[in-house]
Amino acid sequence: MKTRHFIAALLLLLSMPLSAAQAETKVGVVNFLRMMEEAPQARAAQAKIESEFAPREQELVALQKEIRKLEDKLSKEGAVLSEAQSNKLERQVLSKSRELKRSRDEFRDDLNIRKNEVTAQLQRQMLEATRALAKEQGFDIILGQGVVYANERVDITNLVLERLTRDFKKAGGK
Repeated sequence: MKTRHFIAALLLLLSMPLSAAQAETKVGVVNFLRMMEEAPQARAAQAKIESEFAPREQELVALQKEIRKLEDKLSKEGAVLSEAQSNKLERQVLSKSRELKRSRDEFRDDLNIRKNEVTAQLQRQMLEATRALAKEQGFDIILGQGVVYANERVDITNLVLERLTRDFKKAGGK
């Protein structure tokens, strides 16, 4: 008897419509990867990094050309050079090659550190813009990565990008 009452009560509960609060839950979805590509802050940061590291990259290219010239000289004139001159040239090539490798490694490390700093800053800006938009428009939940499917009407990426663009212009394009 108790089992029948329990089953009847359970069926009654399951057949009831969702409560008003549950029915009005407002959900949004944001594509953070797309924002990292399209936000003006991301483009400006990329341009700043490129200009910041361009001189060092040019130094690496110049050093590589210098090594090539020394190698060419060694291969062309190696037979006519004295053994001492040939050894000196080989040591120069080896020394410059080590310097190039060390400089490249430092360049790559510094570039990665800088990119990570900029990425962290961009992520903070995107989260702030997303939160502000969610509060303004009354969203209860905003989902990011890991969503298998989302209808276009709940995708607020464009709205957040518009907000980021507006904030970027307010800050003077910085």
